[in-house]
Amino acid sequence: MIPSHPPLLLVITGRPCTGKSTLAKSIAASLNLPLLAKDDIKERLFDQLGARDRAWSRKLGAATFDLMFYFMELQLSAGHSLATEAPFYPRFHPEKFRQMQQRCPYQPFVIELVTESETLIQRFTRRSASGERHPGHMDLTNIPEFEALCRGENELPLDLGGGRIEVDTSDFSRVDPAALAAAIRAACPQISA
Repeated sequence: MIPSHPPLLLVITGRPCTGKSTLAKSIAASLNLPLLAKDDIKERLFDQLGARDRAWSRKLGAATFDLMFYFMELQLSAGHSLATEAPFYPRFHPEKFRQMQQRCPYQPFVIELVTESETLIQRFTRRSASGERHPGHMDLTNIPEFEALCRGENELPLDLGGGRIEVDTSDFSRVDPAALAAAIRAACPQISA
């Protein structure tokens, strides 16, 4: 039987410390979608290949994005919907998404998380000092780079040509994952109730 709708690719994106991982896990579980998360892959690469310095972390980050697009395409070409979570970059990644969509049609839906810059810097500094993240990320040496990113040019929205919701996560306690999941379910017929 041929499905009446192409599979859904739910993309949860935003800068580091906007709450992508937390929100993606909740929404993917609510929608019964497998979740492909950047840090999950990158940390496994660190475990197998070692953690060195910030340049190495960036190199493994680029490899992780390549793997993510490969795994997304495998799932979508088999007709399977999925969620993916990463800080996808509007300057670099839309073309990769478009090329993938030409090879295997899918319906994109973007949840883009935004947070006020000073709040992001505070979260990133706190998280870096906590030791909660894999040491391979080199977060403590990355604080000045992250501050410059936050105070620099604003990124354009990630436009993949489908549904899109922007969520302000400056006060994460005000974010309603259940309402977001319901909005996605209402907009995407391939998601069953």
